[in-house]
Amino acid sequence: MKHRLGQLAGTAALLRLALRRDRIMLPVWVLVVALMVLSLPGALESAYATGADRARLAATMNTNGSLRALYGPVFADSLGALTAWRGAVFAGVLAGIMSLAVVVRHTREEEETGRQELLSAAMVGRRAPLTAALLAALTANAAAALLVTGGLVGAHGAAGALALGLGIGATGMLFAGIAAIAAQLTESARLAKGLAGALIGAAFVLRAAGDAGTPAGESALTWASPLGWLEHVRAFAGERWWVLGLFAAAAALLVAAAYVLAGRRDVGMSFLPARPGPAEGRIGSAGALAWRLQRGGLAGWSLGFLTAGAVFGSMTDGATQLVGDNERTRDIIQRMGGQSALADAFLATMAGMLGMVAALYIVSAVLRLTAEETGQRAEPLLAAPVGRLRWAGGHLAVAFGGSALILLLGGLGLGLGHGRDVAAATGAVLAQLPAVWVIGALAALLHGAAPKYAAGAWGVAGAVLLLGWIGPALNLPQAVLDLSPFAHLPKLPGAQALAWTPLLALTALAAALLAAGLAALRRRDLAA
Repeated sequence: MKHRLGQLAGTAALLRLALRRDRIMLPVWVLVVALMVLSLPGALESAYATGADRARLAATMNTNGSLRALYGPVFADSLGALTAWRGAVFAGVLAGIMSLAVVVRHTREEEETGRQELLSAAMVGRRAPLTAALLAALTANAAAALLVTGGLVGAHGAAGALALGLGIGATGMLFAGIAAIAAQLTESARLAKGLAGALIGAAFVLRAAGDAGTPAGESALTWASPLGWLEHVRAFAGERWWVLGLFAAAAALLVAAAYVLAGRRDVGMSFLPARPGPAEGRIGSAGALAWRLQRGGLAGWSLGFLTAGAVFGSMTDGATQLVGDNERTRDIIQRMGGQSALADAFLATMAGMLGMVAALYIVSAVLRLTAEETGQRAEPLLAAPVGRLRWAGGHLAVAFGGSALILLLGGLGLGLGHGRDVAAATGAVLAQLPAVWVIGALAALLHGAAPKYAAGAWGVAGAVLLLGWIGPALNLPQAVLDLSPFAHLPKLPGAQALAWTPLLALTALAAALLAAGLAALRRRDLAA
């Protein structure tokens, strides 16, 4: 017993350190997860004011396989049940991403940077870092669950609110367990996040495939996914409390496996070591090295965008059928996608969503510079005859060129999925590129001028995504929506004429921000 307790020595101190380091990031994540759900009741009530409207929505939704694949089946037509239908799965995905970011950051990333080895020289047990990371994730998921429950309990019922809040929090903790195992298996934080993120994506695909095939969501594929479990909690629709037991059992097994793996390896080691690098001579420039480091991530994003575009395109006809004569929902889609025909407005909305998600890619790719610098890998490279601008330029070329590539593939998928005018759909998605570049250039400026605050670029990308996702549904003032660069882009396809002025203005702004970032990088010292 004393031996086991000794392996947890220092957990409280590490937890305090983790919460202090994440004192900005975690509250933002928690609010995003909670607002994803709490913003829905008002919007749904405005769009479907009567019981007949909501019953018609449920009936239409359950006969539309393409939209069931995105949102899942509707189990009841009350406002609370529709809120759970519309927001539970997406909030679960966000909770999972939040959890994997927290767990990997305080386990594998600490080992990769060498900080964990220094901490381990003090009175810190072998399993204390993993325990502190999981407790930090538990704190964040519990806070999100509490906000969701508290926000819904008064108007929609205590049982359903508690079931939905617990379901979202339990989903986050299950993916925290997956991230904990990934951190033991892989040699780098990037690979750990990629592996855990891929499993979140696979869970969404499994649930989507199962829900598309069966109106009641009882497919074996749905039950094979934790996100399928979340929808089968059936908040506000005859709660299935026993499904929460599945989450508890699965999370306990995953955490136990992570503890076993953590006890069988040395600090900094992994069970899946990285492959040896290429033979000498195959990488002859800073740009080639940047491509070698980032090509795997770009390949994953490219496949994801092609698939997502095809799914969104295939949903177009079903979405127009679902909207029907509902003026409020039509207005929301047209605010997001323009005042053209509804099908074109829906395609424009999906093009905008692909653009806002691409902003997450470009931030990730640009901030690889920060990871290389803080991980002490940039300094040896710059000691050779490689200038800072050449080093940074390689990663920026991959980031900005990669964002163009994934948008191109997303547009092709959108057009092919819709089955009409592939060129117009591709052009609509590529029109998002200047706004994506503005976000990427801002990340480069933060890295160049204030590397300690470079992670703030994630907050900017998240805020833009949140504004674009729920801003129109909340009927936010146009002045607030205009804070996003995406709000100034032409709504394609369907616009009367392509407006080049905002595209050129945003491109010029991106170029200016990028130049300022590179100038700042040349003048400052490297991060210690």
